[in-house]
Amino acid sequence: MNKTAGPPAEAPVSFYQSRQKIYPREIEGRYTRLRRLSLTALLGIYYLLPWIQYEGRQAVLFDLPARKFYMFGITFWPQDFFYMAWLLIMAALSLFFFTAIAGRLWCGFACPQTIWTEAFLWMERLAEGSHTRRRKLDKAPWNREKLMRKGAKQVMWITFALWTGVTFVGYFSPVRELFGQIVTLSLAPWTIFWCLFYSLATYGNAGLLREQVCKYMCPYARFQSAMFDKDTLIITYDTARGEPRGSRKRKADPKATGLGDCIDCNMCVQVCPTGIDIREGLQYECIACGSCVDVCNTVMDKMSYPKGLIRFSSEHALKEEKPLKVMRPRTMIYGTLLTGLFIAFFSSIGSRTPLQLDVLRDRNSLYREIGEGVIENVYSVKILNLDTRAHSYTLSLADAPDMRLEIDGGEINLAAGEVKRVAARVRADRSALGGASRDVVFVVETRAEPRTSASTGARFISPPPGG
Repeated sequence: MNKTAGPPAEAPVSFYQSRQKIYPREIEGRYTRLRRLSLTALLGIYYLLPWIQYEGRQAVLFDLPARKFYMFGITFWPQDFFYMAWLLIMAALSLFFFTAIAGRLWCGFACPQTIWTEAFLWMERLAEGSHTRRRKLDKAPWNREKLMRKGAKQVMWITFALWTGVTFVGYFSPVRELFGQIVTLSLAPWTIFWCLFYSLATYGNAGLLREQVCKYMCPYARFQSAMFDKDTLIITYDTARGEPRGSRKRKADPKATGLGDCIDCNMCVQVCPTGIDIREGLQYECIACGSCVDVCNTVMDKMSYPKGLIRFSSEHALKEEKPLKVMRPRTMIYGTLLTGLFIAFFSSIGSRTPLQLDVLRDRNSLYREIGEGVIENVYSVKILNLDTRAHSYTLSLADAPDMRLEIDGGEINLAAGEVKRVAARVRADRSALGGASRDVVFVVETRAEPRTSASTGARFISPPPGG
């Protein structure tokens, strides 16, 4: 008996797509030069800044064990933590502001992931050659040449990653001592851990993952569209001019062939570090690096066509042929808030004194009557020396000639960063007070030049009239 064959079984569906390695093509152009300049400047600052000395110490050092953050001539203490919150607010607002104006400008030219990926790509090209040679090398069987080239690349990558990790730790531990400990093999276990941890993070993110960090791990790529509007500067493809696309001879007239200016060379895809086709419209994977703009302009030059088929523009400017509109309500509000925050921040830093004073009146007794009509109040005075040097201080009362101040312990001497509490007694004749409580102002001042002072108010309690 013949059985009717059923329908063929469907092939299993895979919900995971393996990564297709991207081999970005090398290109020259305005935005490529700007990106290289940004790369050189930012990496130079990162690697050289810890080595700069200022007043006999590392200029930029975040000394966590000592709870001191040195920024050239300014020392921040735990009490200054609100400055960190202030900076984070300004950084977030700056991101909103520049994204509203120029899209993912940060991603393409200043993001650490982009900067270090470019550095690793440069080393890869140095060891393995152009993008076509790298592709052929990966497909070729292992031989002496492949082993040598791959080995050379790994040596450069690992060395650069280790240098990056050690430099990062050098911002939290004196970098000269750190390198000295490396030479003498005397690094502490935790120091070794953090150096290797940041080295591995650099190697993994910039060497292995590359564009996957931008496409799948970076949260900015996911919520950037909420900060865009139709006047935001983005990388655009002029569809009206470029379509229909198609290949043709260099001297052919595109109008005669019925084609647009796009010759469908796919060069814009070949140079893209995330492997997208910008001709399909703006995509969240686009990091606005401008490589496709540079290569398209090069192709347009060779074809004797006008540049700008792919360019930085806005949706309004592209579709309605309007000029770019930078000043608009959103950017003006962001810019005003950001300017105000920056002015207030640096004004606060400039007027900041390395001395703090806090006075708390003794709550166990409102007042004490001593001898013949003398009223005494006791206060706990806390003095914090935020300077990098030790100081001697004087404590006094402002505009209180009828009151006498006595402190326990004699002179007030504080080391750098030290906090000291002293008991202070303020006395006054009852007859001079007239039976009324009054405000007093405590003033603490350094004895030596340059003079630094701080003041705070307190309340002096006296018995009521007839009490």
